[in-house]
Amino acid sequence: MTQTLEFPALLRLIDERSVAFRAAVASAPGLDAKVPTCPEWTLRDLVLHLGGVHRRWAAIVTTGAAETPPVGKTAEFASTAPEEREALLAWSAESTEQLLGALRESGPDRGCWTWWDGSQSPHTSGAVARHQVQEATVHTYDAQITAGAPQPLPAEAALDGVEEFLFTCCATTTSAWPHEPAVVEYHATEGRSWRVTLSADGARSIPLSVPGTTPAADASARGTAGELVLALYDRIPMDSLHVDGDRRLFDQLQAWDPDA
Repeated sequence: MTQTLEFPALLRLIDERSVAFRAAVASAPGLDAKVPTCPEWTLRDLVLHLGGVHRRWAAIVTTGAAETPPVGKTAEFASTAPEEREALLAWSAESTEQLLGALRESGPDRGCWTWWDGSQSPHTSGAVARHQVQEATVHTYDAQITAGAPQPLPAEAALDGVEEFLFTCCATTTSAWPHEPAVVEYHATEGRSWRVTLSADGARSIPLSVPGTTPAADASARGTAGELVLALYDRIPMDSLHVDGDRRLFDQLQAWDPDA
């Protein structure tokens, strides 16, 4: 059973992480600084991306249920962003408020288009809010490391983020696992654990209420929830975690594209 945060907490975290994101951008040497965790991007690109994401998902949530994306690509929503840093940060704040306003108006249960067909996450505005917490949280880390002052991910966002990733990005019933069947587990030092079963039926994730009461996993990774999130999003190497069992399974899982 999922343990997602309540909808108001998700909205609060989107706001808090977005504020922290802009603070990191404001403290960086310049918008042309390269982002170490997204080497193809400058800091300006990162601001444009997150702002475009916020504006696009605001439009998607406002549109409601749809079988296909009702609006254009993320870059289109950033095409009119200003160049100068202060103005760009104001545009970023407006972008966040558009997203939060759309989510407040919709509430958590309204249906809307999402890209995660076949996953364990619903197609609702609440699920969009849950994923947008992680979008803002991880990109805040990107901005902070660019500014030379990375901070640990807030535990509240990170604990929800491990499960959100496993249920949204690492779960599918539409694509078969292309390797031998396996079971991997993720253990947060804060006291929560998750189990992912990989087979010809796809990938399914479950929270473990009492770790150690199920058959042993083929591999497991342990770290703080923040470290787990950063590893899942390829911000830090898996070697940063304590890994037991078949290490190759995590490499295979991170390389796997169920939609390919």
